[in-house]
Amino acid sequence: MTWLETLRTGLSAVRSHGLRSALTVLGILIGIAAVILTVGLGLGTQRDVSAQISSLGSNLLIVTPGSSTGSDGVRGGFGSAATLTAADAEALASTTNTPDVSGVAPEKSTSLSLEANDTNWTTSVTGTTPDWLDVRSRELELGTFLTAADDTERANVVVLGSETATELFGTTRVVGQSVTISDKDYRVVGVLAPAGASGSEDLDDIALVPLSTASEQLVGGFQRSSLSTIYVQAKDADSLSAANQEVTSLLLNLHGITDSTSADFTVSSQDALVSTATSVYRTLTVLLTGIAALSLLVGGIGVMNIMLVSVTERTREIGLRKALGAPPWAIRRQFLVEASVLGLAGGMLGAALGILAAKLLPSALGTSIVVSGAAVGGSVVVAIAIGLVFGVYPATRAARLAPIDALRSE
Repeated sequence: MTWLETLRTGLSAVRSHGLRSALTVLGILIGIAAVILTVGLGLGTQRDVSAQISSLGSNLLIVTPGSSTGSDGVRGGFGSAATLTAADAEALASTTNTPDVSGVAPEKSTSLSLEANDTNWTTSVTGTTPDWLDVRSRELELGTFLTAADDTERANVVVLGSETATELFGTTRVVGQSVTISDKDYRVVGVLAPAGASGSEDLDDIALVPLSTASEQLVGGFQRSSLSTIYVQAKDADSLSAANQEVTSLLLNLHGITDSTSADFTVSSQDALVSTATSVYRTLTVLLTGIAALSLLVGGIGVMNIMLVSVTERTREIGLRKALGAPPWAIRRQFLVEASVLGLAGGMLGAALGILAAKLLPSALGTSIVVSGAAVGGSVVVAIAIGLVFGVYPATRAARLAPIDALRSE
């Protein structure tokens, strides 16, 4: 019997028991689709997290204050202390002190209510310097950004995020308009281009004012010279590690700290954030993929079951073929082909279902699903392998039947 004849006979046997074959294929189909979706969801989530972190800026180091301790002994979390100052930012911007740093953007943020045309909106008002736009890799949609003169003169000017402008004015075309912050009027000089969200932070809901203006008019008090964050941009990706060491060493010296474990600040990099997030999601992906693989095992057992039933039902056929001279390998090959057809059908349909679901589900789940070619191809190969592996025993059992016993069976 040729391979073509064997394939034709196997397909005919599968079609003759359509419902039973369909239920067997269904088990493999669900497993394959689940594996593709699980891997795709993990890859998509990793991509989303990397994109959100990258939206902060490129080659970025994020310096935040340490924790504070109240008079009652209660310790605040990281970032609650006022340990970073404008002088620290100026020192970090010096190429003499930090040769691998290309830009520094200090931030002094507070939540305030903005008013315009009888409309109010509470947002994050951030004092910063002209370098903020480049360091944070942001672009302007309209107008101009803050200038050095604005900072020197403590000018009452503001740059709005696109969402903030829309909430206050109903449009982003607001350059030249006036908004009131803490009972003082600020002239809108620019509007940022939309940037989306980074984690729980809406990058488009922000108001930027000169750092000196924020210190003198919006915050004041003993925290006048403190900063909430300092963003440091390295020259390139290869310089990120060196810039990290330079920033850490300089701040330790400025703060008079000899033991780095007692540092009153924290320096984190995008690489560390991406690495941590990727590690977590990779672990979850492996766990969920393992669970999905169990359904493939169930599908494989289904293949074995249907093939064993087929051997039992076709005992007389097997005996007749062997009596007519069919060798054991021909019998074995026929049943292995039937099992492979079931595995291939389940794999192809499961891959199609997985790809279709990956296109439709992101809008409902609010996350990305990346279809991995390796996962799709690997899943189809695994499905065929399942058919072969779980079809070996039934095929071998059929091949070992004695012709006389098979012919006299009822």
